[in-house]
Amino acid sequence: MRVLIAPDCFGGTLTAPEAAEAIAAGWRSGAPDDELTLCPLADGGPGFVEVLYSALGGDLHHRQVAGPLGAPVDAVWLEHDGTAYIECAQACGLTLVPRDERDALAANTFGVGEQIAHALERKVHTIVVGLGGSGSTDGGSGMFRALGAIPVGEDGRPLPPGGGPLVDTLRLTGRVDLGDVTLVAASDVENPLLGKEGAARVFGPQKGADDLAVRRLERSLARWADVLTGVAGRDVRDETGAGAAGGLGAGLIALGATVESGAGVVRRLTGLDEALDRAQLVVTGEGSFDFQSLRGKLVTRVSGAAAERGTPCVVLAGQVSVGRRRAASAGVSQAYAVAEHVGSAEASLADPAGTLSDLARHVSTQWRL
Repeated sequence: MRVLIAPDCFGGTLTAPEAAEAIAAGWRSGAPDDELTLCPLADGGPGFVEVLYSALGGDLHHRQVAGPLGAPVDAVWLEHDGTAYIECAQACGLTLVPRDERDALAANTFGVGEQIAHALERKVHTIVVGLGGSGSTDGGSGMFRALGAIPVGEDGRPLPPGGGPLVDTLRLTGRVDLGDVTLVAASDVENPLLGKEGAARVFGPQKGADDLAVRRLERSLARWADVLTGVAGRDVRDETGAGAAGGLGAGLIALGATVESGAGVVRRLTGLDEALDRAQLVVTGEGSFDFQSLRGKLVTRVSGAAAERGTPCVVLAGQVSVGRRRAASAGVSQAYAVAEHVGSAEASLADPAGTLSDLARHVSTQWRL
């Protein structure tokens, strides 16, 4: 049987390539005659670069850049065939700052700009920035600062970094020059920059913003949107994806970026559709298969694509809280939980790869087409 193994990452325990290898190891032990194809997946968030590198190869560029609060972090971007693939979470990711040290008003995207600057030095013709998993809400102002356009206040002095100070922005000094480079914002977040569905109100609280900070960030982003209108020559605040990654999407759009689905970029570059065409069974997975999974996350995009081809699809997840009927409506034939298989969530987390592999071995014996 031809089996396609196409998981997302498992939260903070396994990357998508690690999850794919764990599932494959277990599957081979239970069904050694099956033909396995591994296609680990990601959207524009954490894992974007690693998944593309595993599929495309290319050159990985390791660079120390400013993290969300200015402390240096090690970030990696991928260069392949004249295109740079940058994962914003590696420079401004939420997980880069301990929970008790998070500062939603000061976190910024300066390190993302440093990565873009490095890519420009490499003379690439296209830069794709994966958006997701950010810890900042600065509208991309830190990125602008790193690329030579600095927000200043009424006194003409540079403002401190972060989204909070942007409320005092008067204008930019300097300008961003990308030359003839094509810029792409890879995101599966469709939120606008402002309002009840905007960057501050929807995502600010998970980045450490209390009610007062959310209100300040909303005012700051509204002022920043006026500045971006001057850069872009049009109002970008309501464009699809403008609110992605704390408004970094808006900053990129103002610089001329087109917005593409991050999952769509990965799907195209990894050859997922061709692999789906060949598969007789699809195995996907993620850390928690829950109601959010049914709202267009990677797992249900895979199961939906499998269903379109009439191919059964099973989900292996750390935990499962979706009922059979709702799972079936998303194209999922069966969902299996590692925690249930080994007896508890604690046991599954003690050995994420080993327990996932053992579940895959068990499931492989249940599916014989």
